Amino acid sequence: MEPGSSGGGLTEYIQHHLSHNTGKLFSMDFNWDSWGMALGLGLLFVLWFALFARKATSGVPSKGQAFVEIIVEFVDGQVKDVFHGDRKSVTPLALTIFMWVTLMNAMDLIPLDLVGWVTQTVFGHEVAHHTYFRAVPTADLNTTLGVSTGVFLVLIGHALSAKGIGGFTKEFFTAPFHAHGFAAILLAPVNFIMNVIEWLVKPISLAMRLFGNMYGGELVFMLIAGLFASWVTFLPGIIANTAWGIFHILIILLQAFIFMILTVVYISGVRESH
Repeated sequence: MEPGSSGGGLTEYIQHHLSHNTGKLFSMDFNWDSWGMALGLGLLFVLWFALFARKATSGVPSKGQAFVEIIVEFVDGQVKDVFHGDRKSVTPLALTIFMWVTLMNAMDLIPLDLVGWVTQTVFGHEVAHHTYFRAVPTADLNTTLGVSTGVFLVLIGHALSAKGIGGFTKEFFTAPFHAHGFAAILLAPVNFIMNVIEWLVKPISLAMRLFGNMYGGELVFMLIAGLFASWVTFLPGIIANTAWGIFHILIILLQAFIFMILTVVYISGVRESH
């Protein structure tokens, strides 16, 4: 669907590109495009790194192996700076988050109308007009909440591993305001509420930050696409699209890095007692 190709103009064009390929799963709406892209990119990461891990040699590495090693060493270095415990499980988690989120974010660099053009070429204009597909999983709040919920469960696991069930539960009622005797009883509900808020803020902030940045970036690409509807604004559109695309590469990597590093910071925090 081209901007300005129908009576709705740019508004209809944006609405079309912001619509998900939605179906029903257990009587609930389910965005199959976000789920399919996220799953496919996750598998791509696993196969990519597993392939080079199996082919790794102690001699002169290939360019592909060297690139993978650079990424692994970079992530491990970041984890080492933040987390001072055993990194055997934390570094693989950080690497998975960084690469998976980067790949999902990078789908924003795919031309907006590529899927529509392929669909129209194969099936015709009418099918393309009624086909919806969003290629950026992280521009869907369901995806970012799903990933951050996974991180939330990992945080609970680390807290239980470090403090045990008793210590973890006790901390909810005795921190951050420490007291003794009757004062401790009075402050227990306050501490509980404060801890619940603190725990819930972590996954929500992770999800909203990533979603907001990627949704905004996707929307800017759609607005720039409106410049291609006229020959007068076609050249400025190319310049603007190129400039935003180059700048957006930084956003793609930065958001993946922030999600990864905050996850490691949160893990480090929950393993420490108040």
